[in-house]
Amino acid sequence: MANLTVADVAKYILDNKGIMSAMKLHKLVYYSQAWSLVWDDEPLFEDAIEAWANGPVVRSLYNIHKGMYQVSSATFANSAKNDLSENQKDTIDTVIEAYSEKSAQWLSDQTHLENPWIIARSDLADNERGEKVITLENMAEYYSSI
Repeated sequence: MANLTVADVAKYILDNKGIMSAMKLHKLVYYSQAWSLVWDDEPLFEDAIEAWANGPVVRSLYNIHKGMYQVSSATFANSAKNDLSENQKDTIDTVIEAYSEKSAQWLSDQTHLENPWIIARSDLADNERGEKVITLENMAEYYSSI
């Protein structure tokens, strides 16, 4: 199982891309987790990802930056252990390369078109708050098929 915290992943992304909206960070963290499941057959972190109205959110990460629109590497400095393996960095780097130029809204809209988020929100109204977890199994199954 993963030995990283979600703060490690967030800080690594922000160290590489600089300040960004919290919403965009959550989507990049989500895709990092998804592709780690496919490419490395294991999760990057153990924290649950919830299917919120604006897309996938990791509550433990949200609790660190709550109330901030934009986040920076310093936001997570006290929470991260900074011990990513080279393989974990490669996975996150590939996600950054593929997704980081997209807007937060584009990333959010994209997650809404994908089965893991759709399945987790299947019995919720569009703008209803939700805490349902997007399962690692649904993520692995969906992203390994595309």
